[in-house]
Amino acid sequence: MRRTPPPLNWFRVFEASARHLKFTHAAVELGMTQSAVSQQIRAFEARLGVQLFVRKPRGLALSDAGRKLVPKIEAALNDLDAAGRMFDPKPKEGLVTIACSVSIAQWIIAPHLAQFHALHPSFKLRMLSMVWPDEFASASADVELRFGSQKQVGQGAQRLPDRLIAVASSAFVGSLTTGPLIESVGTLEGWSHYGQAAKIAPLPAPHYFVDSYGMALNLAQQGVGIALVSSILAQNSVALGQLQVMQDIDFIGQEGYFLAQRPDSAPAQAFVQWFKGLLSA
Repeated sequence: MRRTPPPLNWFRVFEASARHLKFTHAAVELGMTQSAVSQQIRAFEARLGVQLFVRKPRGLALSDAGRKLVPKIEAALNDLDAAGRMFDPKPKEGLVTIACSVSIAQWIIAPHLAQFHALHPSFKLRMLSMVWPDEFASASADVELRFGSQKQVGQGAQRLPDRLIAVASSAFVGSLTTGPLIESVGTLEGWSHYGQAAKIAPLPAPHYFVDSYGMALNLAQQGVGIALVSSILAQNSVALGQLQVMQDIDFIGQEGYFLAQRPDSAPAQAFVQWFKGLLSA
């Protein structure tokens, strides 16, 4: 049976680390944490059965095996990059490429797209669904709306004014102490942290677990239970009366949504100005 190759991202992480000879510099380039880069390199070494780097007090040095691997990986990545460019759309005047999560696209951008088109009828929008920091590093977008902590999202990104709020369908009858509660997994803070901040104890254990704030909002709007989500995602549905805020407290989490943009793109600047206007409305 043919052995499956290592994940492509391990090759990318190795190539960046070999160029910089520092995991921290590779992490900044790839939009990852230093620990994530180090872990992937260790996993790559374990998979290959060789040591790729010699760890030194002030940086790294390539091992013999690492030096042999560098030119092959550089050539392979260059070939992949060239193959991808064959199908890249040619730059178009007025085109804005936005990299964001599906939740941002669905709950903030989509309900107001007609308004943006009315303001800027000549602009065209291209939206790319992204979740993890390393995906944003390869997106080449004009505007990026990233989720994570300040350290995770990297430099040059501005945090948006979001906080964690508890919401349920406007027809929902219940309370935080009776539930059922819907929790988004994969985030640093959940219902236990909210309960401490709101001084509500004890909260029941969450009954439903989902992988995004967007899915949590969907379930809440369907009347399934109470979701703990980012305020900027919920604000449009709350304003329309589709969702109610169960308890409004000032709970700002360690993670949130961050915005980064290309400063040399006039269409991108127009989109950012419009998008920030939505959040302050």
